[in-house]
Amino acid sequence: MRLLDKVIIVTGSTTGIGKAIALRCITEGARVIIHGLEQDLGDEVISNIGKGKVVLHIEDITAPGATQRLVELALSTFGKIDAVVNNAALVISSNIDTTDLAFLRHVLEINTLAPFSLIKSALPYLQLTKGCVLNIGSVNAWSGEPNLFAYSVSKGALMTMTRNLGDTLHRDAGVRVNQINPGWVLTENEAQRKKDQGLSDDWPNQLSNVYAPAGRILHPDEIAAAAVYWLADESGPISGQVVDLEQYPFIGRNPPKDAAAESTITK
Repeated sequence: MRLLDKVIIVTGSTTGIGKAIALRCITEGARVIIHGLEQDLGDEVISNIGKGKVVLHIEDITAPGATQRLVELALSTFGKIDAVVNNAALVISSNIDTTDLAFLRHVLEINTLAPFSLIKSALPYLQLTKGCVLNIGSVNAWSGEPNLFAYSVSKGALMTMTRNLGDTLHRDAGVRVNQINPGWVLTENEAQRKKDQGLSDDWPNQLSNVYAPAGRILHPDEIAAAAVYWLADESGPISGQVVDLEQYPFIGRNPPKDAAAESTITK
């Protein structure tokens, strides 16, 4: 087991990528703090997990003191913290015309400032275990789609934070900080978003090979498999790194104009 006896906080883990990461961590021997907004979804996640392996915390990650309460729960339940996975995020469409300062601040609060707050809250305890932080970003961090302005800005800021803290915290506190940038992933929320945008129920089976060369998009379990490497000791001293998880070279790729015009990708 690659994560045997490690204690890991995974935010936004009642659905999607966070849920897949949390469940994979448990399979690999970790004890996990599951976090999210929905009590029923959280109860569903932990219903088939053995006692002593998981504890559930339902709270808005941006609420005053929320990150400290997550840390205190981990300590009171399991006695230590080995890793933090900052996965909770708001994926929401916007462009320059539909984004005002209040909207941008709201997205940044969830996607960038809350991860910073959790790192700050957990840092004294991560130092004790020589632990690590894994931030879950997005390939949109590199520039983003026209209809994902605020989201892309928030993920770009998260990526810079990872690079900065991955250097300073590793050197000064012995805590590694890395990030994975998933591409287009078929989560429950993504499936619903596409249906809300007017696509048919079987839209995942009708994808252009421009955006899905493999004939399908990524699955949450595939992101979780990659996350384990960064949380495990086998990643050694590596810190301050950002790895894109997509099925084509995102940077510098120029899809055909007609395909680009038809894109409805949300990552």
